[in-house]
Amino acid sequence: MKKILISEDDHFLATAYKIKLTKAGYDVLLTADGQEALTAVDQYHPDLIILDLIMPVKDGFAVLEELKKNDAWKSIPVIVASNLGQKEDMEKATHLGAAEFVVKSDLSLEELIRKIHKLLGE
Repeated sequence: MKKILISEDDHFLATAYKIKLTKAGYDVLLTADGQEALTAVDQYHPDLIILDLIMPVKDGFAVLEELKKNDAWKSIPVIVASNLGQKEDMEKATHLGAAEFVVKSDLSLEELIRKIHKLLGE
């Protein structure tokens, strides 16, 4: 079973992601801030990460930067899911190594699952 780490501080949205992805056959772990996400990556070894940008303790940009600097983690695909839809934010996330950038308010859970399947080669 493929493992997905979701780092999202909006509890309602994180729970919705977890329910939908669990039903789709994934093992899902939730974290609510960037530092928790980095700790979880080391312990959980996810196949894919869904990462919010605006989070407490450590924001998503800092998390993405640390992930991509670490040889053990840099190959994990990261979908940045944010409500920051400005071109600069999208470019910064892509430059830091995000595989996908999605605007949460524009994204259905079914579309998210399609993107996950594509990134995981399913």
